[in-house]
Amino acid sequence: MNIIKKAWPAVLGSVAVVAAGLVASLAYAQTQQEAALKKLIEPRLGEGAKVESVTKTPYSGLYEVRVNGDVIYTDEKAQYLFMGSVVDLKTHQDLTKARVDEINRVVFADLPLDLAIKQVKGNGKRVIAIFEDPNCGYCKRFRKNLQGMDNVTVYTFLFNILAEDSAVKSRNVWCSMDRVKAWDDWMIAGKEAPAAPANCTSPHTRVLELGKKLKVTGTPTIFFTDGSRVPGAIEVSALEAKLAAIKQP
Repeated sequence: MNIIKKAWPAVLGSVAVVAAGLVASLAYAQTQQEAALKKLIEPRLGEGAKVESVTKTPYSGLYEVRVNGDVIYTDEKAQYLFMGSVVDLKTHQDLTKARVDEINRVVFADLPLDLAIKQVKGNGKRVIAIFEDPNCGYCKRFRKNLQGMDNVTVYTFLFNILAEDSAVKSRNVWCSMDRVKAWDDWMIAGKEAPAAPANCTSPHTRVLELGKKLKVTGTPTIFFTDGSRVPGAIEVSALEAKLAAIKQP
């Protein structure tokens, strides 16, 4: 009996070593499989597709393929492509949307807010950042809706992607004495800002680079302090609900 007691720690230690080795071996095999799938599927997706990662999911043997900030799925041999949402039928949660939101989450504090127009309403405690184009109809509608909100700080990045004169209109606003007023005058009332002085420059190129880095593909796109985003126009009631759900600093 004493012999068994003395030997037991050694046995447990051996089992632990074997188990650790098995886990490491399985993890290595999984990593190799994911790397092999990435090489297989990227050329099959067509020119311009950049596969960021391939990861096995718990969904019936599917593999998650991250492409340009989006998520699609494939099988273990990269023979089939599955596009759409995976939904948990027990909870009715859209697992794909949750994953995409997680992937595209940003660190709000790292945003270069000096490149944006800052507008403070009321105490300004609630904070959002928004990418807008001066020729964006949805942005104009959203800007009008913002008039009815209070106690919010809005950082507006002038993201010129819709028309040739977008950069010109944005530069005129950026170079105005009162940028907030000039932007609202244009977006809400359709009153153009005066032509910018020749020696005034705008952060146009840097904002375009920022938008590309953040995978902003359209306007408006709103970022919140919890790192989440909402692409497209959003009603004030939905915006208020979103802000209420975020723990403010």
